[in-house]
Amino acid sequence: MDVVPAATAAALLLTPRLRLVAAEERLAAMLADFHDRNRAHLAPWEPPTDAGFFTAEVQAQRLREGAAAFAAGTGYRYLLQPIGDTRRVIGTINFTHIVRGAFQSCNLGYALDQQCEGQALMTEALRCAIAEMFSPRINLHRIQAAFQPENWRSADVLKRLGFVDEGLANDYLFIDGMWRVHRIAALLNKGFVAPSAWRPPQT
Repeated sequence: MDVVPAATAAALLLTPRLRLVAAEERLAAMLADFHDRNRAHLAPWEPPTDAGFFTAEVQAQRLREGAAAFAAGTGYRYLLQPIGDTRRVIGTINFTHIVRGAFQSCNLGYALDQQCEGQALMTEALRCAIAEMFSPRINLHRIQAAFQPENWRSADVLKRLGFVDEGLANDYLFIDGMWRVHRIAALLNKGFVAPSAWRPPQT
């Protein structure tokens, strides 16, 4: 039996310094600008893309798909904006490949503007977004993240958030011209509420 939460995630999450806004087509130009100005910065960590990826048109389509997944509860994408500045996107958080049933798990991906690194902004944003994923509304049991061993910033963020290293995955993703080894880390929801349908029948 598949188990699906009764409600979707909040479309706006707030931290002391950030707004986490659910995927919306109106943010396409800002998202394209984020990817364009961080093109070289993110290239060592992200899958290959073509030139069209950096256009507002392509980002609008991706945001439409993200909004549909958000509404369906199959994926949750947030764009990061500084408090008081709604004209700029400085990062993204993606909870993808959500699987319900006996798994109740998803994959986590994230990216931050190069100019915003070193301020613990991604840690702040992820702590808030993960709390939403582990809330009774979404009630996921496990969040998995994969990162290249040399990406020490990502490793530090995950460690601060309590992710546990689960080992190496060889040739995990094709990144920057070749298949790359990744480390797998996961965080479990200690407050997960098992659906009543999972309880064994009374004898």
